[in-house]
Amino acid sequence: MTMNVAFYARVSSEQQAQAGTIDSQVAGLRERIKNDGYTILKENEFIDDGYSGSVLTRPALERLRDSAASHLLDKLYVHAPDRLARKYAYQYLLMEEFSRFGIEIVFMTNQPGNDPESELLLQVQGIISEYERTKIMERSRRGKLHAAKQGSPSVLSSAPYGYRYIAKRDNGAVIYEINEKEAVVIRQLFSWVGQERMSINAATKRLTEMRFSTPHGKERWNRGSVHRMLKNPAYKGTAAFGKTKCVPKKSRLRAYKGQSLQSKSVCSVERKEKEEWILIPVPAIIDESLFETVQAQLEENKRLKRQRMTGVRYLLQGLVVCNLCGYGFCGNTATGYRKHNYYSCGGTRVYTNRDRRCDTPSVHANILENIVWEEVKNLLKNPHYLEKEYRRRIKELENNSNKNECDKLNAEKIKLENCISRLIDSYTDSLIEKAEFEPRIKSYKKKLFILEQKIFELISSEIQQVDLQMLIGKLETFSITVKQKLENVAWQDKRNIFEALIKQVEIGRENVNIIFRVSPYPSRNNSANLLEDCRMSANTRISDFHDLSR
Repeated sequence: MTMNVAFYARVSSEQQAQAGTIDSQVAGLRERIKNDGYTILKENEFIDDGYSGSVLTRPALERLRDSAASHLLDKLYVHAPDRLARKYAYQYLLMEEFSRFGIEIVFMTNQPGNDPESELLLQVQGIISEYERTKIMERSRRGKLHAAKQGSPSVLSSAPYGYRYIAKRDNGAVIYEINEKEAVVIRQLFSWVGQERMSINAATKRLTEMRFSTPHGKERWNRGSVHRMLKNPAYKGTAAFGKTKCVPKKSRLRAYKGQSLQSKSVCSVERKEKEEWILIPVPAIIDESLFETVQAQLEENKRLKRQRMTGVRYLLQGLVVCNLCGYGFCGNTATGYRKHNYYSCGGTRVYTNRDRRCDTPSVHANILENIVWEEVKNLLKNPHYLEKEYRRRIKELENNSNKNECDKLNAEKIKLENCISRLIDSYTDSLIEKAEFEPRIKSYKKKLFILEQKIFELISSEIQQVDLQMLIGKLETFSITVKQKLENVAWQDKRNIFEALIKQVEIGRENVNIIFRVSPYPSRNNSANLLEDCRMSANTRISDFHDLSR
């Protein structure tokens, strides 16, 4: 019988992934599988680059668990238990799940046996590893905090533009040393903004024109980098430690281009209040008075500028995607004689090589938002879109519903359970050996699981059919209620409706595709989404409102 084998590999940071430590894991796993006499398929290689083991939502691990649940695997190779998860509870959950699906787990290090003592040893090792990791992290945090309060730059680990980070010497001290070539740029930048009252955009443009090298050695300066430099208190002689903090990870509206919806980071970063910073003395590049003058000028620029909207500024922000290159559309405001908002593809931006990645024209925001809003209103006012989809699903369920098939599967299940019972009795009475018993019981249990899944699907289809029939009866009442409230909807309410109903809006050369995500069970958080994304095309051609921002 062919053995379906797989392996799982993981590293917990981008630095490790770039350093190639994941390659050494993969090479070792492939060699071990080859030495054991197996051949592995490409689709059975599950690799998570740069994902933390403290979370379970990892793309490759999700695919591995799906394959295990579908009984597509017989044997799983892993370098060590901590590659599955860093937390012992997660390790135990995954190992128990794989064992339940009849998958044999092989660890390259500390391979456990099947006896209770080996399982206990593995559990103890997992608990101790998690304890040691937590203890090291806490010691590191307290050590950095103590060093920062003592005024040591070592906790900063690197120096900003204008300085060199000098590691520990004979006296054991870490220091910042001024880089005179870069310090000239810093002094010039603060002079432009603080004394000439130049804007950040103008200062950024001048730095590029004067061909000063950026912190990364490039010629083109970025406005965000310049702004951060102007706000950095290290240049006046007091570097700051602890300016940010980790908060629970914020959910995404959609996956970024070329990335998974699951983020590699386990938390989001937010800035702390200045009162919480710990200041560390370093050599000053500019006078403190000039630094404070620049801060006052930046605040003045804020006040002179029109009142800025914070957070979401455009109704479809984060929901519009280019159908040609896959990049997201960004909201922008055009000033001048015809002031208006528009959406432009992120792939059309001009980069340092002067090449564009996409040539999709920008679209007028108001027209696009009105088109999408009309489609949303049509969906809510005329729920025949949903009714049509529901009736199609009911028809499928009726065609698939077969009482005779369910009875036949139940009979097979009873017969299989009797076989398992007789096999266990034979083993208990020492009529068969363990080597013969284990593969047979494993095969029987796998067949039993598949039968139970088929029976469950048939029963579930009957329940879904009843639920869908009840839902269709309520659509008409819902339509009458909604019609009276959609004509005068506030801006924020529109935004909330868009986020709830729309998965994404795809902009192509000739049309707009609105992909809805509508659950047939809005009041059941734990229900499966029976209605797949419904794709419908707006009746307005995209050429009718292209290039209005130019």
